Amino acid sequence: MCSGWTEGRRRASAALPVLLFVLGLAACEREERRFREVPPGATADPMVRQSSLEPGPRTRQVRLSSAYEENAYGVSEGKRLFSQFNCVGCHGHGGGSIGPPLMDGDWIYGSEPENIAASIVQGRPNGMPAFGGKIVTTQVWQLAAYVRSMSGLVRKDVAPGRDDALQATAQEQATSERRPVESSIPPAAVQP
Repeated sequence: MCSGWTEGRRRASAALPVLLFVLGLAACEREERRFREVPPGATADPMVRQSSLEPGPRTRQVRLSSAYEENAYGVSEGKRLFSQFNCVGCHGHGGGSIGPPLMDGDWIYGSEPENIAASIVQGRPNGMPAFGGKIVTTQVWQLAAYVRSMSGLVRKDVAPGRDDALQATAQEQATSERRPVESSIPPAAVQP
């Protein structure tokens, strides 16, 4: 009787880690990442109209919605691509440099996802190069989602956090809190 009870206990203790592993896998729910999908705008007209003037009868404007704007993974991939494709070189970290700032509300060519994607693909006069044949379409839409996140045009739970490079260090915060001492004597002339 003891050997049967011991054998059953051994089997139960061997099955327990397997059961815990299966329960752990079932409890993990991750965001769905679709790696092979047709990006928004792949079937729509790639040219974005910049003027309401057009020949012939009026056509209906279709607004494209990007699934990447509702997906934290897509926006964070756009953030990574923004740095890798050296968008930072012209646009800074969104504050502008050679290129226009991307954190404000003034958008020359529009702030809709299709406008930003068209700017990336087709380029713009006076400096924005065309990346049409150089970037995969899904990456264009991920970049567009990240650019919109810099202006606060996506949900806050999707937008990535600030870069460590943009956050002040403890030493910078300590020196900014100190007030300078007013004196007519130059600091170099004061002896400790």
